[in-house]
Amino acid sequence: MKKDSLSTQPKKAKVRRNLPYGKVLYCSFLMVLMMTAFSTQAFAATTVWDKAQEIMKDVYTQILAISTIAAIVTAAIALLLMNFSKNGKTVDESRSWLKRIIITWAILNSLGFIMSYVVPFFSGGKWNG
Repeated sequence: MKKDSLSTQPKKAKVRRNLPYGKVLYCSFLMVLMMTAFSTQAFAATTVWDKAQEIMKDVYTQILAISTIAAIVTAAIALLLMNFSKNGKTVDESRSWLKRIIITWAILNSLGFIMSYVVPFFSGGKWNG
């Protein structure tokens, strides 16, 4: 008789471990990605104030375009009412509205000129006159 066949303990099976290549590749990809993402330095081309000034100029330009179109349309309506109305009260109101439209449009357009002329005198918070 063989000694092995009489033993009461079962034989240990060899455990074969498979390496999950997908997980290993994914983790290595993430490590490389994180290393490059955290090691790069970001250099700002402009400051916050330069960007804010650029945005404000853009907004002001768009407001001027819209206000010019609105002024032209409303002034045309006021002129049409003034020329084709037979009522004196309507003519007077159209004339006063036309004056208001022209004054408002002139003020909006002069704001950009005033800012571009006055701001250089106060650069750095001090008078540079």
